[in-house]
Formats: sequence, structure tokens, C-alpha cells
Amino acid sequence: MKIILSKSQWEFIGKKAGWIKTAQNEPNIAKTILEQLGGNKFVVMTGAKNFLNIGNGLSFKLPGAGFTKNGINYIKIILEPNDTYTMEFGRIRGTNYKIISQHSDIYFDQLQEIFTQETGLDTHF
Repeated sequence: MKIILSKSQWEFIGKKAGWIKTAQNEPNIAKTILEQLGGNKFVVMTGAKNFLNIGNGLSFKLPGAGFTKNGINYIKIILEPNDTYTMEFGRIRGTNYKIISQHSDIYFDQLQEIFTQETGLDTHF
């Protein structure tokens, strides 16, 4: 069995194992995005899992299709150079991936609203 890892996954493993050293003040964009979505309350309310730091953003999965509007079960949020976000909502079935919708030029205080609008899931109590 051969396991293929992306560059960001190798970097994540390398940082945890100590092969790759990072500055203490290096911003963790993925952690910041998760906090802007609502942190632990967001995770509890949505059932989000399999969080992946993709360098300039965050991706994660939601529980199976039928749990959300339009069967969305994969979200990717990227921080753009102009300090706004791009959100991609998709559906993964087996090895097939389909983008359901994509939003650009989103400010941090709009992340929760657009997430709820697209998935039908509340991000907090």
C-alpha cells in the first residue's frame, strides 16, 4: 500500500516531528480561520472533522450528504493576498469531487453567515 501525501501534509508532519523548524511568531492561518468560524462551538454544532492546514487556508469535511443543504460535505477556505477569503463548498463521493459553489472577496466577519447560507448549518448557539 502506497500513501501519497501533499506538500502541506509533509510540512505538517515535519513540523510535528521536528524536521522543519518554524518561527514562534509564524501565523497559523488555519487556526485563525477556525477561530473566526466559531472554534469549538463551530465543531460541535456542525460535526466538522478532518481539519487540514493547507498553508494559506483550512479545509475540512462535514458529516455525510443529506446532513447539509445540497449535499455539501467538503469546505475549503483560502486567505487571499488582499486579506479576504475565498470559500469553496463541494461534495466528495468516492473519488469524485464536485464544486457546488464558490464565494470570493469575503471578509472574516462574513465567514459564519456564508457557511450557514450554503450548508444550512448553524455555527453557534
